[in-house]
Amino acid sequence: MTHADPTLSKAPAPLQISMDEYWMPFTPNRDFKHDPKMVVRAEGMYLWSDRGEKILDGSAGLFCVNAGHGRREIADAVGAQLRELDFIAPFTRGHPKQFQLATRVAELTPGDLNRIFFVNSGSEAVDTAMKVALAYHQARGQGGRNMFISRERAYHGVNFGGVSLAGMINNRRKFGPTLPGIAHMRHTHLKENVYTQGQGAQGAELAEDLMRFINLYGAENIAACFVEPIAGSTGCLVPPKGYLERLRAICDANGILLVFDEVICGFGRTGKAFAAQSFAVTPDLMTMAKGLTNGAQPMGAVAISERIHDTIMGAAADGSIEFFHGYTYSGHPGPCAAGLATLDIYRKEGLFERGAALSPYFLDALWSLKGLPAVADLRGYGMLAAVEIHPDSTPGRRGHALQKKLFDNGLHLKATGDCVIVSPPLIAEKSHVDAIVDILRRTLATI
Repeated sequence: MTHADPTLSKAPAPLQISMDEYWMPFTPNRDFKHDPKMVVRAEGMYLWSDRGEKILDGSAGLFCVNAGHGRREIADAVGAQLRELDFIAPFTRGHPKQFQLATRVAELTPGDLNRIFFVNSGSEAVDTAMKVALAYHQARGQGGRNMFISRERAYHGVNFGGVSLAGMINNRRKFGPTLPGIAHMRHTHLKENVYTQGQGAQGAELAEDLMRFINLYGAENIAACFVEPIAGSTGCLVPPKGYLERLRAICDANGILLVFDEVICGFGRTGKAFAAQSFAVTPDLMTMAKGLTNGAQPMGAVAISERIHDTIMGAAADGSIEFFHGYTYSGHPGPCAAGLATLDIYRKEGLFERGAALSPYFLDALWSLKGLPAVADLRGYGMLAAVEIHPDSTPGRRGHALQKKLFDNGLHLKATGDCVIVSPPLIAEKSHVDAIVDILRRTLATI
């Protein structure tokens, strides 16, 4: 493993910068500016604050730094690419690394999901997948299929398509009715499955919600069903046994596309390249981002079934643009170089397999927190887990306070509501897991 030099000669003075101009995303800005949590460098499993404090990264940044921080291989590849070719318009022009990276991604995807469309984020990947689904049904003469089915507690990014699919209320409540023609199945978090490691035994029947919508709206009007194999951002809701299989069967029987949002699950988080392979259910479309470039460059992608791709291509006139969609930075040379270097690291260091081997220890260690007064539930699969705490009178307030205290105690974790989500880089060792659980235990005892 090759990293940059992590040495800090001495603890620096906190940075003196203006904090007025920058509007931070998904952040209580006034609270942050009152008590900033600034990070100035990162290496391997660790971050360093502007005060020189060493912080263990227990969430792989934001579920993306699967190969650890400061990978010189990636930085060098991006630098070399930008010196050689910094940009080329992606419309009617191409560069070799776009095609090379698409080939490498297709080697990892399940089934015939071998056609890769590059975007710049998971949010853009979701909206792109929605457009692909609509274009496919139009191409096969079923243009009336323009509805989408999603789930409560779903997170599918923050563009208007993804917000419309979203089932997390705070991501929706300020933005009006969003897009029409979208219905939401119930989520899969059941009290019968509390404190279950892996897939719960109860809840497969919740997939019948899709059948209810088919009976209500007509299958001929539904384009696709979007689900996260593991609902990540809401707090690691692992699918019940048989649930994804039943969704697949219902979609097949009714001509509906099944779309997996693997932005969080993808690239080794579940012990295989994608959760689709871990759960042995192959979707028709699959979104990805985050781990595609190890978080070093913004990039996302949609993996598309050859059947869907070929149908759209075949319906277009010769010489015409087959799919009127794309972004200025689709397949940008820098992120493509980062993606190729990242996939090389995953393969060379066997990080998917390494994560699978560590998972039992990781989950058992976290489950040792069961019984602490603050803990309400534990959920997890592979190298992704959530610790849910009992809320106070204002949902989310204790969770926000917890993640701040954890950071001050030397552990970075992503919090959603009253859950903290644990997803360390796949380079983690047992000692890192022990440290994560120790800091969690000590901090949970104080709230």
